[in-house]
Amino acid sequence: MTSRTRTRTALAATAAAAGLALGALSGTTAAAAPALAGSTTVTPAGHAFKATLTGKATLKAGSVTVTCSVSVSTGSVPAAPGNHNAAGPVSSPVTPPTYSSCTTSIPGVSATVTTSGAWSVSMQNGSPITATMTVPTGGMVVHTSGLATCTVTAAPLAPAGAAGTWTNGAPPSLAFAGAVVPVKVVGGFGCPTSATTSTFTATYLVTDTTNPSQQINVTS
Repeated sequence: MTSRTRTRTALAATAAAAGLALGALSGTTAAAAPALAGSTTVTPAGHAFKATLTGKATLKAGSVTVTCSVSVSTGSVPAAPGNHNAAGPVSSPVTPPTYSSCTTSIPGVSATVTTSGAWSVSMQNGSPITATMTVPTGGMVVHTSGLATCTVTAAPLAPAGAAGTWTNGAPPSLAFAGAVVPVKVVGGFGCPTSATTSTFTATYLVTDTTNPSQQINVTS
């Protein structure tokens, strides 16, 4: 593989980092609730929670991998009666997730991830329990350095929703597997400006920070 090819391949991987979004995302707009969605209740009402990455978040662009080992977001369950929806999902605001300790599978390229704006996570009871994390417009930006300097912006035109699953437990988990997010890449030589999407896989453990002896739970 030539140096030029390695540069383009490595920068394609950094485009995947914009998909974090815990990161993480499908479609160009936030996912809408199904027309015949069932009842959803998230408890305990009004409790704060913290979502912490377990293991590593793996982002893939072709055969190239970007791995991040640290990611955290916090949020809160809506107070009653907002924690119940008789015919659809329940949405909780979350802080923009932070991402750090990221590496690429190609030497010579590093990435810094910044997030901003109004993020949220919605839960829909079912089998499985589905989750959608919404990234606001331009809510994640990846700057690369090393072999080339590029800027990768996630959800560049509109909010984007990442499809995942929620599993009740002690603690419960929020998982994303191959979630897709639209991106826009700008920069000079070596930047993957033709990339329009990226994918990622990550699992977060969610703890109740209002009362650590309780668990955030999704039911009907």
